[in-house]
Amino acid sequence: MLDLGCGNGGKLSELVRDGATDSVGVDISGNFLSAQLPGLELIQGDLSELDSVPGLAGRTFERILFLQSFGYAKDPVRTLQVARGMLADDGFILLTRTQPIRYALERAAKNGTSLGEEYFSTAQFSYVSGWNDEIALTKRPYTISDLINVFSAAGLWIESATEPQLSEDARRRYPHKQAWMNKNLGILIFKLRPHPGP
Repeated sequence: MLDLGCGNGGKLSELVRDGATDSVGVDISGNFLSAQLPGLELIQGDLSELDSVPGLAGRTFERILFLQSFGYAKDPVRTLQVARGMLADDGFILLTRTQPIRYALERAAKNGTSLGEEYFSTAQFSYVSGWNDEIALTKRPYTISDLINVFSAAGLWIESATEPQLSEDARRRYPHKQAWMNKNLGILIFKLRPHPGP
């Protein structure tokens, strides 16, 4: 398994504890967990420059993950093409993105504009991160069709797509989480595979 934009490696560590083997995490920060499990390797590198990340050359992976990290790719098509080249036979890419309507709703409320104006806007936007009030993130807007076109241009097809919801039990146990999801929408999860042939 290869986790691109793995942060400190915490999620990948959980997967290794649950049975994933020969797992590699790559993140530009290099600020990794101090205790690493057997079968887990964490490498400092840029997901936008995968072909020059030390330790990845010539390796293949059954699963490649972009868990909320794909938006940081400088050239999304190229990043996916390089990742596609690292897939083992019958491997797939699991890619998550925030529902783009969520950002459009937030910008429309903030700017006093309409949902359509903000959904189709191409202007970058910034916001304070939820994990550190001193850090502002800048994002490029995207639409659902933008994502589909990037996947296609990279030679990938969508095997499945889902928008996860809380279970009934979780809704009862965590009403604040359900209220947040009702207001903000959640994420999109794509399972991507290479197009067959050359």
